[in-house]
Amino acid sequence: MSKSIITVVGKDQVGIIARVCTYLADNNVNILDISQTIVDGFFNMMMIADADGAKKEFKALSAELEELGRSMGCIIKLQREEIFNSMQRI
Repeated sequence: MSKSIITVVGKDQVGIIARVCTYLADNNVNILDISQTIVDGFFNMMMIADADGAKKEFKALSAELEELGRSMGCIIKLQREEIFNSMQRI
């Protein structure tokens, strides 16, 4: 299993978690862990997911999640776990 990290940041609003989770379920991406918080009206979520069984390639998933984020006024990033870990060490 190769893990992926999904981050979502933006102004809090109804339906952010639902829309992201629905997209992932529709594309056969399994959520392994999820953490979210709201600080002073700003929403922040981090998910660990398994995209091995995804219906689409990683690049397409990433682009579509970014577009979903734009449609909600949020920033959504999808990164492979090894890239995320490398960036945190720099």
